[in-house]
Amino acid sequence: MESIRVCVSDMMQTHYVYFLTEPMGENFHPDFNPELTPKEMLELGVFGGKYMTDCTKEFPQEWFTHAKLCHVRHVPELNYFGVNASQPLSYWREMGWIHTDDPRGWFQWYCRYYMGRRCPDDHRQIKRWKAMSRHMAQLRKNCPEGHLLCRRKQRQALLHWAYDSRKI
Repeated sequence: MESIRVCVSDMMQTHYVYFLTEPMGENFHPDFNPELTPKEMLELGVFGGKYMTDCTKEFPQEWFTHAKLCHVRHVPELNYFGVNASQPLSYWREMGWIHTDDPRGWFQWYCRYYMGRRCPDDHRQIKRWKAMSRHMAQLRKNCPEGHLLCRRKQRQALLHWAYDSRKI
């Protein structure tokens, strides 16, 4: 695949350039097997609909056709499980979890990775994603199968990390 150059200028990044070196949705690291695509996550409802509303031009428009978005504010009711499972970006910054290439955090990294970007932060982000699997184990242990109202906040948090707890 020939490398594709992407230039980003939005509210959080200006003149940021990256390259797509892999086909979209393919050639993921063997330890990285997300259950949901960014498009599916946006359609289900993540981050109260406020996430990425100013940077839709960077990604395929079909990702946003049925996305549950609110350009004005974070609306927990737009989330699939109807609860707020997010920490403010300031918290993520304080914890040192934000890499300068992806100032919006993990989901921005995942969208760009899914698109075909590979970068030095991939290993760290995949490690963070894998750490979330412990929450799937907690759901399996504590919730009756198919009972989606059990631990809704934990389920929503998993959805933010491309895990599909609806299967549990």
